Amino acid sequence: MKAVTCHEGTLTLEDVAEPVPARGQVLIEVTRCGICGSDLHARTHSDLTADGAAEIGYDAFMRASQSVVMGHEFTGRVLAYGPGCREAWPVGTRVVSLPVLEQEDGVHLTGLSVRAPGGYAERMLVSEALTLPVPDGVSDDHAATTEPLAVAHHAVRRAQIGKKEVAIVIGCGPIGLAVILMLKAAGVRTVVASDLSAGRRDLARRCGADVVVDPREQSPWTAYGKRRGHLRTAPSLMELGLSTMKTLRRVPGLPWWRVMRAAEKVGATPKGPVVFECVGVQGMIEDVITHAPLLSRVVVVGVCMEPDTFRPSMAINKEIDLRFVFAYGPDEFYETLQMIADGTVDPSPMLTATVGLDGVADAFAALADPNRHAKILIDPTSNLRTV
Repeated sequence: MKAVTCHEGTLTLEDVAEPVPARGQVLIEVTRCGICGSDLHARTHSDLTADGAAEIGYDAFMRASQSVVMGHEFTGRVLAYGPGCREAWPVGTRVVSLPVLEQEDGVHLTGLSVRAPGGYAERMLVSEALTLPVPDGVSDDHAATTEPLAVAHHAVRRAQIGKKEVAIVIGCGPIGLAVILMLKAAGVRTVVASDLSAGRRDLARRCGADVVVDPREQSPWTAYGKRRGHLRTAPSLMELGLSTMKTLRRVPGLPWWRVMRAAEKVGATPKGPVVFECVGVQGMIEDVITHAPLLSRVVVVGVCMEPDTFRPSMAINKEIDLRFVFAYGPDEFYETLQMIADGTVDPSPMLTATVGLDGVADAFAALADPNRHAKILIDPTSNLRTV
């Protein structure tokens, strides 16, 4: 069959062996597969990522010297079952799956390991236990966005953001756009989006961002107004504490410490915005910590592949809550598919082009220009080569 392999950073359309489903596996015909930012990084930084994965016990992440079929944002049709499967869906059923393939030697990351070839191919294998039928009415294009939207769904849930809090999304590439969609799906009323690219700012608006800024012209940290009460200097926090104590201690016999603790429990104490760092390049965490208001929660969604630094003292002085997020759970994947099906989330603005397998290398090159594209899908049956 035809598949696109990545070897030493070069993408090549080749004839590869037909996949044969083993125990608990399902053979599917790929109908769409998204090109993920992780794929762009893995193409050039796979060895560095593999070293990091090995440190936490996974030593099968793709390496540059291997020939790997990438692609972990996919949808397809059931063709055949391996031994021991429940065979829950008729042949031809449209499905999506979490990109994890169970093999005899353990579980492997689909599209990011030579042990689990991905969706840049005509056919591929999935784990039946992690596979879900695509609801009627959901297009193949939209079904293929389940995986990246699940990443964003997980990030928003981990942020524990309330509907009245301000969300600031730094970087409006595919993952930033997905985060915006999921923030609005969660009912967050004020979403600020910041990106240098005019094209991506336009996509951010289409995804529902309430305030969109070019950071060269307007600061995302002030674009939503000053009425939110976010504290931007250490003296302002100290002055607030002093004035609060003066007010409370004017009341004879009032257990002011209990009042303060009660205010904290109901969310009446100061807090900053919730910031989603979706760029993933060196210096971004430091930049966010330096410029964000005091008491901000920073959720790092973008993956920086190189070693990076930031000033812990600045994060401490501002009492920044720094959280890192990765992937999603099966429940979040399922919930994301249902949100696409019921219209809670419309991924259309993210999708900017479709190519065939012959066009994958050109698509990777096109994605280097943020003004041209966000999410490019692969249709293995298409003859389109350029975007």
